[in-house]
Amino acid sequence: MEVYAVIMAGGTGTRLWPLSTQEKPKQTQSFLGDETLFQEAVRRIKPLVGLDRVLVVAGSRLVEELRRQEPCIPEANFVVEPAGMGTAPCIGLAAVHIAERSPGSVMVVLTADHHIGDVEGFHAALRTAVDAANMGHLVTLGIEPGEPSTGYGYIEHGDLVDRVRGLRVLRVSRFTEKPDRTTASEMVGSGRYSWNSGMFIWRVDRILEEFRSHMPELYDQLSVIGDAVGSPAYMEVLEASWRHVPRETIDYGVMEKASDVVVIPVDVGWSDLGTWSSVMSLLPKDSDGNVVKGRHLGVDTSGSLIFGGDRLIATVGVRDLIVVDTGEALLICDKAQDQKVRDLVKML
Repeated sequence: MEVYAVIMAGGTGTRLWPLSTQEKPKQTQSFLGDETLFQEAVRRIKPLVGLDRVLVVAGSRLVEELRRQEPCIPEANFVVEPAGMGTAPCIGLAAVHIAERSPGSVMVVLTADHHIGDVEGFHAALRTAVDAANMGHLVTLGIEPGEPSTGYGYIEHGDLVDRVRGLRVLRVSRFTEKPDRTTASEMVGSGRYSWNSGMFIWRVDRILEEFRSHMPELYDQLSVIGDAVGSPAYMEVLEASWRHVPRETIDYGVMEKASDVVVIPVDVGWSDLGTWSSVMSLLPKDSDGNVVKGRHLGVDTSGSLIFGGDRLIATVGVRDLIVVDTGEALLICDKAQDQKVRDLVKML
């Protein structure tokens, strides 16, 4: 049995503006060290599948940069997505490419912009998930919630299906979108919920069956694209078919409707690095609770993120602020309202 990994590398990371932009989104940049988030994602999965079985899905404007960052991934493994249409078409496109190579293989779906602190634990969880997927289940990794966050979707646990390699495999009762604070507190307090990580594991033939059952319009277009994979007409067929692809997430399109969906709850130091607060939580703080990257001079400054470059950032008498200076734009934000950076980007 072969295992392929798919790294979804599209998206713009709008809540991490002004560092993350359409021209250079967050997955192509480094936040926590020398490696970019995309390079971290490749490094994590490489020991399990090898670079020859890592597929990267991204828009054409990003592919050249991603190839430059990871030149050891075969060029044919970079799958161009003509336009971002949500995770369902993205995953479907990768699935038909894998099916053309190895139709009975297991497909591990990851994203290029997550941070995982416990890599060994992550590998153990994926090995368990691959075994469960080989039994025919549609598998998702659930993150054990550390707080009642309103920034994530939640997965409600059902009955125990199995124990594989010492980890629980639980039936998924339902997926819940981002809740309000009160509901999130109730969910976390019950002990019956995980955060939705957006990581999925399944046999490629199984997910294509689910597309056929629950998203027939998408399945029809994927079938046409799949028949053209490897042919001289592939790009022409892809562009023509993509115009008819519905915009949808894999959660809404498939996972909430499928009957054999399981979750493996894990605690692997996961963060989706979706906001500046999440970046701040992973970086070392000084004695005043500040995280500083760049040149900073502060007086009576506490609990703040100062993220810049060569230009000096000076602060006096401030607390719980996010200050990000790229040289082209400056963001000053109340740390408690960093989710609203996305609204700012919409205005821009």
